[in-house]
Amino acid sequence: MSFSLWLLVLGTLLLILALASAYLRLLPISSSVLYLTFGLAIGPLGLKLWQQGLGPISGWLEHLAGAAVLVSLFIGGLKLRLPLRSPEWRAAWLLAGPVLVGTILGLTLVGHFGLGLDWGLALLVAAILSPTDPVLASLVQVSHAGDVDRLRYAISGEAGLNDGIAFPFVVLALLLIAQGQALPQLDEVMRWLLSDVVWAVPAGLLLGYALGRGTGRLVIYLRARHTDTVVTANDFLALALISLSYACAEFIGAWGFLATFAAGLGLRHAEVETSSHTDDPAEEKNVNPAPREEGQANVLVEFGADPEEHPQIAAGALMADILSFGGLLERILEILLVTLLGALLIYHWDWRALPLALALFCLVRPAMAVLLIRERQLPLGHRLFVGWFGIRGIGSLYYLSYAINHDLSPLAASEASDLVLSVVALSILLHGLSTQPLLDCYERLYRR
Repeated sequence: MSFSLWLLVLGTLLLILALASAYLRLLPISSSVLYLTFGLAIGPLGLKLWQQGLGPISGWLEHLAGAAVLVSLFIGGLKLRLPLRSPEWRAAWLLAGPVLVGTILGLTLVGHFGLGLDWGLALLVAAILSPTDPVLASLVQVSHAGDVDRLRYAISGEAGLNDGIAFPFVVLALLLIAQGQALPQLDEVMRWLLSDVVWAVPAGLLLGYALGRGTGRLVIYLRARHTDTVVTANDFLALALISLSYACAEFIGAWGFLATFAAGLGLRHAEVETSSHTDDPAEEKNVNPAPREEGQANVLVEFGADPEEHPQIAAGALMADILSFGGLLERILEILLVTLLGALLIYHWDWRALPLALALFCLVRPAMAVLLIRERQLPLGHRLFVGWFGIRGIGSLYYLSYAINHDLSPLAASEASDLVLSVVALSILLHGLSTQPLLDCYERLYRR
């Protein structure tokens, strides 16, 4: 497709969404299902505007999907306001740690014994498909910084943490595939364990959190001291933290996805300190946005006469502006990538994805959530909801493209692409049709 044709397709989809938004909100499905359907319509089954498989585009798709995940991780971290020792965080740590590892191992067994995949390829497919996607799971995550619902908080924390924690298993799978039928040597396994797990995971979290928190405190201090009435650089600050956290983490051999999530978390905690640890986020009070002038991208902030309130007002304007900008950028990238998935699907559909997806959605992940999370973290009903809400999406596209671009053999790349893209499409369809009714059921039970 030419650039002009891409603009025509994207513009048409955005126009449809804008004109039909009032009707789309009434449908009991997620918007991702509509994007996927539109992608199918422009592919070989419909208008034939897209006629290409994943292989030739895996290079730029890796970067595009990676950018979408980074933006979503940063914004997701920015919405998590509770202290890290709060009870709401415990289920998130368990979901991103033991539950994720158990899901990867269980799905590896299904792939090897159920589908006949080699151990390396089975582990690769399992590692790609096991993490909950931070982009497409937005409907079941916390909707704002004041949302402390334990179920939503657990899924939000999991979606932020598990992309980086699943990455070591993708690397291990590529190592196993490169070895063929031979087992990797002990020194290679120890090198993987020390560098990709013991070092890369905590280093990424600590670096990103320190960068986000330190930068946030500095920016809030400067804007409060100089009483900036026009905040013009908040969007640049968000992009700077996303870029720097990822790049610095990669430079020291840590996981960039974890660092970017932790940077958003650190920036939010800088706001919490400014607000003296009150329950209400700063962006929900004390900020009086004035009407935007033509060509002005940001809000006007009224600081008032009391200097003691200036830091909180500056923090509120900072949070509100970044959340608005990041949400818009996240939605645009989601539309583009899910539409692209729909266009690719006809080239990669594999019927074996049906039993694999059902095993993942209905057996492996729910079983791990029920068995590995205790009652005091989440009651049984919440664990069953969490077990189902493990939505797959853009993160899986990134990991798949990463594997293809790192010396994966053509045969393994083809088999992995078929299974992963088919399971992701099934996840978008099944979760898109069931999430809203289940959320309504959960809200009724929660209120009761």
